[in-house]
Amino acid sequence: MSDADLTALEASLRRRFRVVESAVDIGGQSITILHPANAEDLIDETDFARDERLPYWAELWPSAKTLAERIMRDDGAGRALIELGCGSGLVATCASLAGFRVVASDYYEDATRFARVNARRNGAAAPHPLLLDWRALPAALDRYDVVVASDVLYERAYGELVAHAIAALLRRGGVALVADPGRVAREDFLLALPALGLAVRRSDDVAFVDGPIRQTITIFDIAWRTRRSA
Repeated sequence: MSDADLTALEASLRRRFRVVESAVDIGGQSITILHPANAEDLIDETDFARDERLPYWAELWPSAKTLAERIMRDDGAGRALIELGCGSGLVATCASLAGFRVVASDYYEDATRFARVNARRNGAAAPHPLLLDWRALPAALDRYDVVVASDVLYERAYGELVAHAIAALLRRGGVALVADPGRVAREDFLLALPALGLAVRRSDDVAFVDGPIRQTITIFDIAWRTRRSA
């Protein structure tokens, strides 16, 4: 997509949504994210009745900010990275700025549109968009050096679904980074990993403080388990 196309896409999003621009400090660098002003404005009763879909993507969550800081410290060096649940694109933007080749996936097409626009607005290469439903993963998927996700374990069913999505997308020798503030599906997610051949190599607790918001965000570093020699 050319710069002109991305400019036209941003104009379209501004017409369709009531938007705000939020400045986020990521590792001393100011990242400006265009996103819907209020997620509640986007609730669609038909979508919710069909599959309980809610527009969580429109918020800038503490876990996304914490994961974005972690990603910005990496040297992407052209490695392929996919984000599960890209939201408005904060993590995808920072991954692109860090030198990764980024795919921004989400259940909502508008989320991938905001992600592309926000990368461009911050001087990064726009990520490739991918519509992805964890409950119905395609039979054929590309695999990636890095799989990232932030605050995606907020529904009980998502524990196993996210684990299976990582197993389907992560290249051998790759790493998955999942940032979570203690959501309801965390334990189910961790319990699902071993049967898929995945293991948590380490976990880091990061204190997040922003005015009255205080959370502990855990970043799980996940990889394929290595087979022991006979």
